[in-house]
Amino acid sequence: MANKRIFLSPPHMGGEELRYVKKAFESNYVAPAGPHLESLERAFSETVEIPYAVALSSGTAAMHIALRSLGVGPGDEVIASTMTFIGSVSPVTFFGGVPVFIDSDLTSWNMDPDLLANELEACKKRGKLPRAVIPTDLYGQCCDLDRIIDICEPYNIPVVVDAAEALGATYNDRSAGAGAKAAIFSFNGNKIITTSGGGILASEDKELIEYARKLSQQAREPFPHYEHKEIGYNYRMSNILAAIGLGQLKVLNDRVTKKRKIFDFYYNALKNVPGVEFMPEARYGRSNRWLTVILITPEEFGADRETVRLALESENIESRPVWKPMHMQPVFRAEIQGQKLLAKNGSINPYPARVVGGSVAEDLFFRGLCLPSGTAMTKGDLNRIVSVIIKCRKNKYARM
Repeated sequence: MANKRIFLSPPHMGGEELRYVKKAFESNYVAPAGPHLESLERAFSETVEIPYAVALSSGTAAMHIALRSLGVGPGDEVIASTMTFIGSVSPVTFFGGVPVFIDSDLTSWNMDPDLLANELEACKKRGKLPRAVIPTDLYGQCCDLDRIIDICEPYNIPVVVDAAEALGATYNDRSAGAGAKAAIFSFNGNKIITTSGGGILASEDKELIEYARKLSQQAREPFPHYEHKEIGYNYRMSNILAAIGLGQLKVLNDRVTKKRKIFDFYYNALKNVPGVEFMPEARYGRSNRWLTVILITPEEFGADRETVRLALESENIESRPVWKPMHMQPVFRAEIQGQKLLAKNGSINPYPARVVGGSVAEDLFFRGLCLPSGTAMTKGDLNRIVSVIIKCRKNKYARM
């Protein structure tokens, strides 16, 4: 019989979700409105200690509305982490904006504050400052938010944190995203807790959240009929999904504890293996270790990252390279070595972006591998994963 599939980060129900969903069904609140939705927003705000929150259909929707609320428009530049998931930055293009990508630092793998400071000074000299800065909290580790805010403040540039992967993590003893103009969180199926799909936009700015809530409901004006003065979106989370979220939120601390134990298992098993390094934990915070990530140096390990990934897959174990940096993505590259890339219809790529630095993120991509980190895994599952990695070291799976 084939080995059971080990997924990278599957959903893990806590036990109370069905009770909340049953109540939602019994009350007939199955549309994008209802008491569970309001309860989730309140409970989430209390959990992360950010006073206002609106629950939406996805983290990408949350970022879209956040940038709309900040007035991002055609031609505006928005600075973002290059090492991130595309949903963090694709909303910039929805408005005709232009992303500017900042390289990672080696301390956290997140946006390098020094490069950000240099770029903002250069933007000032050019006479065009970015509309916003979007640092990502990568793989559950917070960016150096206070420093980033301090860098942006003299220019009056708002910071919107992509904390999609970092719920349950802390930065200087406060929640991921707290202190920024706004923060977005994801409840996608692979996140530390899930509503199957969905996200939240949180902020200390009440007016921003009230406007975001209006936009998420087709920007309807407060009339008995449907009145619209601007275009909005159908982005509200449903009451049913919110019911799942209420159950999941109760086990958040347990999930963080388990994720960190999974990291510790991998670390203790592989820390002395030549050519294997782990994502560091910055001194300013506590990562939720959403995914355990390793770097593989082939000259020392004896096989490269892709060899290890394929070896794991051959044993029915899912792993994945780290995010491919945004500045390496074809959709954001207008020119390569002076040659223009054309879209299939022959037009110039409409979303050309530039990058500040890039070599750190590129190296992380070429050597980085995300290991299975599901909180329902057993010790036997973890031993099975480690065994395959060790066999790669012995060149059992090495490509000739």
